[in-house]
Amino acid sequence: MVPATTRIAVLINPADAANSETMLKDVAAAARSMGLQIQVLSANTSHEIDAAFAMFVRERPDALLVSGGPFLLSRRVQLALLAARYAVPASYGAREYVEIGGLMSYGASITDAYRQLGVYAGRILKGAKPADLPVMQATKFELVINLAAATALSLEVPPTLLSRAEVIE
Repeated sequence: MVPATTRIAVLINPADAANSETMLKDVAAAARSMGLQIQVLSANTSHEIDAAFAMFVRERPDALLVSGGPFLLSRRVQLALLAARYAVPASYGAREYVEIGGLMSYGASITDAYRQLGVYAGRILKGAKPADLPVMQATKFELVINLAAATALSLEVPPTLLSRAEVIE
């Protein structure tokens, strides 16, 4: 969506170390293969989120990737509003950000995860031992794009993305 991107800021919650470490490892590998620079920003309070966005005025990264996790998801309104205020194209791992005004998300379908949870619960209720059940991973992912947010950022969404995404107008 932002073809001239060379520098991406990645916002993580350092208190959620397992999630943050995994994401940073994956993002660093992807950035290297694409020739992108990443800048890691940490925030585990609302004040630190504000400070991270204030840094955008000085550093001007081309885009922002927000890590997953409960704290940052609970601050989704603050994050979406700040991304809009500072005109930073931001991508998130959950559709909830996009539903309240964030630009785009790509992540596992929560609806499908709940369905898988129900299947597991059913197996256990029918007598299966939890230890004998296989570990499940997400199999359905969703791309969600907010066209109003894209328009506000003067971004043109390529037709190929629009055809693959759930679009919120």
